[in-house]
Amino acid sequence: MSLIVINAMTEKKKIAITLGDPAGIGSEIVLKSVLSEEVCGICMPVFIGDAALIDSAAELLGLSINRFELVKTNAITDRSFLKNKPSAEGGRAAVSYIKKAVELASAKEVDAIVTAPITKESLKMAGYKWPGHTEMLAELTATKDYAMMLCGGPLNVVLVTIHTAIKNVPAMITKDSVLRTVMLANKASQMMGIKEPQIAVAGLNPHAGESGMFGDEEQNGIIPAVEEAQRIGIPVSGPYPPDTLFHRAYKKEFDIVVCMYHDQGLIPLKMIAFDKGVNVTIGLPFVRTSPDHGTAYDIAWKGIANPSSMIEAIKKAAGFKI
Repeated sequence: MSLIVINAMTEKKKIAITLGDPAGIGSEIVLKSVLSEEVCGICMPVFIGDAALIDSAAELLGLSINRFELVKTNAITDRSFLKNKPSAEGGRAAVSYIKKAVELASAKEVDAIVTAPITKESLKMAGYKWPGHTEMLAELTATKDYAMMLCGGPLNVVLVTIHTAIKNVPAMITKDSVLRTVMLANKASQMMGIKEPQIAVAGLNPHAGESGMFGDEEQNGIIPAVEEAQRIGIPVSGPYPPDTLFHRAYKKEFDIVVCMYHDQGLIPLKMIAFDKGVNVTIGLPFVRTSPDHGTAYDIAWKGIANPSSMIEAIKKAAGFKI
């Protein structure tokens, strides 16, 4: 594994940036991002990956790496690593980068981490059972209460359930699960520096259940959670009908929306911020962000990947506080 430090500036936040799955677009978008006008100078980036990846990405983009300060301990020793498709080698490499980033963040040697994309396929081929970064980071840090927040444009959404089949969702919508997520949403507002946040909770069913006509998850789980959160002083309201709530949040009536399942929150967010969405893991002992897209094997190593989401992820990591 290599640590690659660019433009060392000790007065700036030090941010560890993993290169993700070697076969994907991670190395390319990381280099493009740290050299962009939006990112250059706002932090001290520490790349975590293999030197072969950075060398190949720099060559692809026509960049000189003489400007980089490199500290190399290679896992991939040459440029023959597999590209454009998942592999066990890629999964092992990606996990090693993440573990190193967690080690550095836990030791306070970096202020935050930003992770380039990985895939479940590569993780599975390498023998890992994590479905993605969120669950992996939670296990590596022994974090029990955590949630995924997605940020894009004026929308910030936090998810009660993440990677699970729709048929499993209703049984997972309980007072405890919703209350835990509302509390994490409140923590997220503090991370973002929002002094008087307005947190909204979405219903699960059409019209937020219409007083039990379309389901009882609101009465049995969501409403009791909102009432309990209000009792302990969290500025939260709802549940609101999902078909109107996101328009209200888009108009900045609410700062954060607590969503019941993955696509409920991600469909509206990606509609307005497909290229600039950012994934934030709430509940970890350090700030962690990532671009809200995948490895894009089909366009990887062609020099055409869009770094916009990675740029936003680095900017968020530099601005958030635990």
